[in-house]
Amino acid sequence: MLFEENNKAIYIQIADRICDEIVNGTYPPDSRLPSVREYAADMQVNANTVMRSYERLAQRGHIYNRRGIGFFVAPDARRRILDERGSDLVDNRLDNIFSLLHHLGIDPDTLRDAYAAYLQRSSAECNNSINSL
Repeated sequence: MLFEENNKAIYIQIADRICDEIVNGTYPPDSRLPSVREYAADMQVNANTVMRSYERLAQRGHIYNRRGIGFFVAPDARRRILDERGSDLVDNRLDNIFSLLHHLGIDPDTLRDAYAAYLQRSSAECNNSINSL
């Protein structure tokens, strides 16, 4: 894995990746995650780094440990992750986005129209994917 965010610790980047994998269904509810050693080998990092990632996810309630068996995805992990990310967006990132929009002179109507166009494209792409099956 290429670690790109210089301001984020590697164990946090790995935890974020695991969250992405939970959200996209790679790891469904109650499924077993790879062992710490397996995931460390895949990521080409030290096993202690992955262990810190797993501990972080466990503290947040996204995964749980079954002693002697391994780590598993919590039944409500996907919802928890999406709620957490939505709160982060609203609480920490929107002010920067709004500031940029203001400085660029992009008004709310233009933003609304761009978002509506995005949703249409996204819906069309999803329909095309379903129809190609």
